This record gives sequence, structure tokens and C-alpha cells, in this order.
Amino acid sequence: MSITAPLVNDASPGGQPGDEPSGIIDRVYGFLRGIPTGILWFIVVIWSIPTLGLFVNSFRNRDGQRGSGWWNVSPSELTFDNYDQIFGARSGLLRSLLNSAAIAIPATIIPIAIAAFAAYGFAWIDFKGRKGLFIATVSLLAIPLQVALIPLLQMFVGGAKYTVPLLDKTITIVPDFDLAGTTTAVWLTHTGFAMPFAIFLLHNYISSLPKDLFEAARIDGANHFTIFWRLVLPLSIPVLAAFAIFQFLWTWNDYLIANTMIGANASQQPTTILIANLAGDFGRNEHVLPAAGFVQAFVPLVVFFALQRYFVRGILAGSVKG
Repeated sequence: MSITAPLVNDASPGGQPGDEPSGIIDRVYGFLRGIPTGILWFIVVIWSIPTLGLFVNSFRNRDGQRGSGWWNVSPSELTFDNYDQIFGARSGLLRSLLNSAAIAIPATIIPIAIAAFAAYGFAWIDFKGRKGLFIATVSLLAIPLQVALIPLLQMFVGGAKYTVPLLDKTITIVPDFDLAGTTTAVWLTHTGFAMPFAIFLLHNYISSLPKDLFEAARIDGANHFTIFWRLVLPLSIPVLAAFAIFQFLWTWNDYLIANTMIGANASQQPTTILIANLAGDFGRNEHVLPAAGFVQAFVPLVVFFALQRYFVRGILAGSVKG
């Protein structure tokens, strides 16, 4: 007596043997899998058009920008006056670019440095409460940024104190560092909110590294710091670069945190706040906004294309074990 296996439908929308059609979800999934790469590149080109328009308008005078779209540009409209104006001594753009760098660079490097150690500890050091602490750390991703801004600002202004009930005694938890209105308060805030995601991303990658590497290193007498420095960091360059791109773009383009922590302190304002105030009263200087906006966007573009070879590898970090 022989048993015949049932036939498998190979024509399912997902294209995988054994997948039975189950409705609209499978059809949509099959459609998305069947999109040619050329169409995806076409979408990328469409998304790049606004950047091209911003670049063209940055060289047009006020009348040209008001009179027609950037695709109707004429040679008589082209000028460098917009860039001369925004890079002038009175505009403060160069100073704001330095302020943006003073925010974005520490807020990118510090979370990576701390999160890499923490991720390695969660992944390969067996200590009591490891899983619970990791879950609690990742759960911090659910805290809305907007909810914590005002408490953080109050802490930066006057520190954090706790009054013990019944004892009439005040304990200083965080001293007053007088950080309000400084770039330090901004990158500290970005660093704190970046830590949970950084630990989560790096942990997923580091935990997927082959266990045999660590066992061989321990046999050779390597301690945890040597393993981390000689093995983990070199192997984790793709995911570190991917997080660096995300974090740098977020901190460089941030307006909400910078505006909350710095406020009206003009000497510490990054480019996002400066550009928002650059148009002047009644929009008199709106023609210089494309030039300022393109200068502000140029740095993230350079960072992205410089690290883009690591980007896809880092995004897929931890998705495949072994």
C-alpha cells in the first residue's frame, strides 16, 4: 500500500511552493515581489526631483522664483546673490552649521560607543536579569519624545531633586549644570533617546555572530574586552555605519528638540532654527530659503552617499543567523 502526497500548488501569488492563495494579502504580496527593479529606480528618481528643484531655485533671483517654476528657469535669472547673502557675516549660517555639527557629531558617536558595549553584554555575557533588563531597555522606545522634553528642560535648568516624605529632606539626584540654551542640552537629549534603538539594533547583529568565534577566542585566553575590541567591532562595521546614518540624519535635521532646548539663544542655534527664521518679517527674504535649505541638506547627502555601501548590509543586520 502506497501513500501519495497531495499535490502542491506552485502558482501561488507569493511564488513559493506550498503557499496556498489566501486572498487579497497574497495577491498584494505577489504584486510587490513582481515589481521590476527599474520601476523602483524610477521611484527613486521621482523622489529626487524636489532636491533638484531646490538646487535650481537656489540660484534664481526673487523675480524668477515668483514668476515661474524651477523647470522654466532662464539664464538671465541665475545669480549667486542668494549664496552671497546667506554666507554673509550678518546671516550667521556658518556659525549655525558649526552648531549643527556640535549637536550631530556627539549625538551620533556617543550612542554608538555606549550601545556597542551594552549590546555585546546583552548578547554574550550571561548575568542575572539579562533578558528582563534588555526588554526594559527596548521598551523605552515606546516613550514619546514630546512627553519628555519639558521635564528634561526643567532638569537642565535646575537639576533634579527629590524630597523625602516625613523626613523633610531634599536629595539632589542631578545637580544643576545650567545647560538650558546650549547645544550640549540638545545632543544629550538626542543621545538619551537614541540609546534604546541603538542597543536593539546592535544587539540583533552581535547576537547573530557565530558562536565558534567567541569560543575560539576564549580558548586562546581572550577576555571580554579583547573579544569586543578585536572581533565584535570589526565585524559590526556595517550595522554601526547604518545606525550612524540614521542618527546623523535625525540629529542634523532636528528642529523640535533644538528649538525647545536652545530657544532664542541665537549664538547656539543650528541651521534648522536659522532657516526657519531666515525669511524675515512678511516673507521679505523668502528667495534665499532654497539656497539655505540646499546648504543644510548637502551635508546629510554627503554622509549618506559616503556610507551607502554599508547601509543595506546594516539594515539586514541580525535577520539571518549563523
